[in-house]
Amino acid sequence: MGGMALQQALWIKDPLAIFAEGAERGVVVEDGVITELVAAGRAPQRAGATVFDAGAHVVLPGLINTHHHFYQTLTRSVPEVLDQDLFGWLGALYPIWARLAPEALETAATTAMAGLLLSGCTTTTDHHYVFPPGLEHAIDCEVEVARKLGIRVVLTRGSMNRSRKDGGLPPDSIVQDEDTILADSQRLIETYHQAGPGAMVQIALAPCSPFSVTAGLMRETAALAERFGVLLHSHVAETADENRYCLEVYGCRPLDYLESCGWLASRVWIAHGIHFRDDEFARLARAGIAVTHCPCSNQSLASGHCRVWEYEQAGVCVGLGVDGSASNESSNLIEEVRAAWLFQRNYYGAKRITHLDALRWATEGSAACIRRADLGRIAEGGAADLALFTLDELRFAGHGDPIAALIRGGAHAADRVMVNGRWVVEDGRLPGLDLPALLERQQRFARSLRAAL
Repeated sequence: MGGMALQQALWIKDPLAIFAEGAERGVVVEDGVITELVAAGRAPQRAGATVFDAGAHVVLPGLINTHHHFYQTLTRSVPEVLDQDLFGWLGALYPIWARLAPEALETAATTAMAGLLLSGCTTTTDHHYVFPPGLEHAIDCEVEVARKLGIRVVLTRGSMNRSRKDGGLPPDSIVQDEDTILADSQRLIETYHQAGPGAMVQIALAPCSPFSVTAGLMRETAALAERFGVLLHSHVAETADENRYCLEVYGCRPLDYLESCGWLASRVWIAHGIHFRDDEFARLARAGIAVTHCPCSNQSLASGHCRVWEYEQAGVCVGLGVDGSASNESSNLIEEVRAAWLFQRNYYGAKRITHLDALRWATEGSAACIRRADLGRIAEGGAADLALFTLDELRFAGHGDPIAALIRGGAHAADRVMVNGRWVVEDGRLPGLDLPALLERQQRFARSLRAAL
């Protein structure tokens, strides 16, 4: 799995359409980098490049998923939580997640990352914060799966240290003490984190939420991130219940709480950001905090509307995330692009939100969330991360603009995906992955976990 490294330059030639200016005849990639954009009426300057005929393909920058919970692929459509809001949903699922074991997580992570790759996603984050006894090396497991599949990752070492006995939501069995969390966070950074352009594995730090961690852990995690130069991530302002919790427990709103913990910083990106006030948008922008929009999850849990247009008007970078599969059900980023377009367009109107906005959130916007200037655009010197889609399904028949058709028509699967100059999806398949065996393992572990209810 992961594909074979390209041994010579490759010209992805004459695409049906490409999401880039000045690349009408395609791009040349070599050694994991885009080395040339080939404009209309031109030929590559690089002589002798192998040719891939892209005449049937729409070429996009690799999509970037900036919020997920891989382990939740094991708890899709659990009957007892189908009609719950966030707090009730969490309360019912925590006891199931407390039974996670290493082999189940490895299967869940493979399922999540495979689904993302097949949807055209080349870089993903994950927010893993559940560490029951025996699952202390959860992030190590995710690193190994990512390496096998060939996907680029920013894995966040999540944490919870405020359980029910402390006034939080999680059960005692899945939280850890502050010293254990900080020590493991440092170990993971020192072991796996790669800095700079082209990095395939990066580590970020991610206390789960205001209702599951202490202010002390928030502050110490921020200090550790600054010391090692890594990013910070958390759920913030996802629901009205969370806002009320912050007011009752901390005596302030979520954004004020972040500031008191040293989190108003440019190394921070947050998930959801639904329930901020108008006057708080400018504070987020001044601090350099980015926001991940998760439209399917927000609609499923009826959490509210993320005001993406106002964010961008204020200067806040917005990315896209599929969120956990227990709320979204899917790990499909191209479908999330369409969901974001529909969700935001219905709220703001056809003149303000276009399909290109939604595609931009999943590419350049998401790259800005994780501070990766080498990703999210088809540009010379950028990473050779590309997603190629065909329009040969009934849903696209009779299309005009190919890129518009892709988003508006509901694309769900890429034909080819390249990560770091390697084909990791070919003809809609992940070479080397035994998909029937994976599906059997996934369903078996899911049934075993649900037996706890």
